[in-house]
Amino acid sequence: MIRFCKVLAALLLAIGCTFLAPSVRAQSFDEALQKFTTDSFSDTGTAIEGIAASGNPRAAEIIGALQEGRLFFHPEARKVYIRSADGRTLDAATGNAVNEPSGLKQVRLINRLRGMVQAAMGSLTLQSPNPQRRFDAAQAVFKSRDAAALPALQGALARETETRVRNALAEARAAIILHSPDAKETDKIDAISVLRERGDQEALATLSGLPAGSPPSVVKLAADARSSIEYRLAIWAAVQNAWYGLSLGSVLLLAAIGLAITFGVMGVINMAHGEMVMLGAYTTFVVQEIIRAHNPALFDYSLAIAVPLAFMVAGAVGILIERGIIRFLYGRPLETLLATWGISLILQQAVRTYFGPTNKEVGNPTWMSGAFEVGHITITYNRLWIIVFTLAVFVALLALLRFTRIGLEMRAVTQNRTMAASMGIRTSRVDALTFGLGSGIAGIAGVALSQIDNVSPNLGQGYIIDSFLVVVFGGVGNLWGTLVGAFTLGIANKFLEPFAGAVLAKIAILVFIILFMQKRPRGLFALKGRAVEA
Repeated sequence: MIRFCKVLAALLLAIGCTFLAPSVRAQSFDEALQKFTTDSFSDTGTAIEGIAASGNPRAAEIIGALQEGRLFFHPEARKVYIRSADGRTLDAATGNAVNEPSGLKQVRLINRLRGMVQAAMGSLTLQSPNPQRRFDAAQAVFKSRDAAALPALQGALARETETRVRNALAEARAAIILHSPDAKETDKIDAISVLRERGDQEALATLSGLPAGSPPSVVKLAADARSSIEYRLAIWAAVQNAWYGLSLGSVLLLAAIGLAITFGVMGVINMAHGEMVMLGAYTTFVVQEIIRAHNPALFDYSLAIAVPLAFMVAGAVGILIERGIIRFLYGRPLETLLATWGISLILQQAVRTYFGPTNKEVGNPTWMSGAFEVGHITITYNRLWIIVFTLAVFVALLALLRFTRIGLEMRAVTQNRTMAASMGIRTSRVDALTFGLGSGIAGIAGVALSQIDNVSPNLGQGYIIDSFLVVVFGGVGNLWGTLVGAFTLGIANKFLEPFAGAVLAKIAILVFIILFMQKRPRGLFALKGRAVEA
């Protein structure tokens, strides 16, 4: 009989717990929600913890509204409300739409509470069906290192099937364990191994902030892991600088390649070359404005449409300049320099008058937007496509010079103008076409530069000096020299900038080129030919 009574009591207790647990949880949720109405930072922190731990399905929405500044309370009615993104007012407890009462106050946050909100959101979204949201939640927990999130993290880790998300969950768990005073020494050692594998700045910061009283073996392993991470990060930083240098070099090559042809064939110092780049950028702006106004669906093709148009516009202007002014000044380099400088000022003022002096918006197509990571470096799609485009232009220009009649005539005039003329080549025609080709290439350079720089009347002025440096350093009229010179100067500039700053880095490059030209006046790759060598 006594045994039967004990079994009956246990059964009644279990039934009671089953029915009472939801009401206890509901009471806990309601009490936590009430604490938002006291306008006390301490109570708000308690409310955040209570809401996150309540298991209520509305917890994520409430904490999310708090994070975004959309959680309000009525001090007299002691009720909490959410302002939805569409302007409605919702009862936070039920989610039902209500008429907004007057006198609502926003639930305030301070930095300590923002960290708690971030950790709570991480815990609440660990169970999301969306892998990206689970990954973001794991990252939030990693940064907060909130020990209260560890049980949810353990459960999510046991169920996770996505490798990327599972690794993020394991890293978040390692960060919490490493900073937990109650964790076992073996668990902390395993956590250090996980963080060493992650190997980024955040892992380095986590390893650097060990709590006081950590075991000596843990401290030593953490120090070794920090040294390993710092070494790897230094290598990745060098790779990142090399990538930035290649990106800058591609821009310099694109801006200088047309100048290399013009300078090499005609010997003309064209100070208006930067304005050809500017005309190409404004052509891109006009094309995008027309597409936005008449057929927005074509926006992703705007650059493909702008490239030939920019080539034709800048090329036509270049031919007009050569036929109208420069052909009367051959053999007079100072007058040619002054004339082209005057033309550059005229073109700048014309564009400033027509389009205005302010920067113009040139958008990125979707295929040039965004970035991706390789190891610990970030590669933007617009820079990557500019490098590909630059190399494609370079190869096309080499093919033009090597396999076409006009290319053969240009090479002949470059090497010996007098002999080429005596062989029946119309050098004046070659000059006009060369100037038009160089200007056209500068125009398509402007299309590319419009994706990474401000489109303004002064756009070309930022590249003209660097273009001349590239051409002179690589070898006047030599395309391979221009390629090597552009990438060499671009990479050298990006490696110098972290130590000397942007201005001093440019000065150092200029001094280097001046000294280099004392040793090799014709540049890295001097052209061969009787007239050239005379």
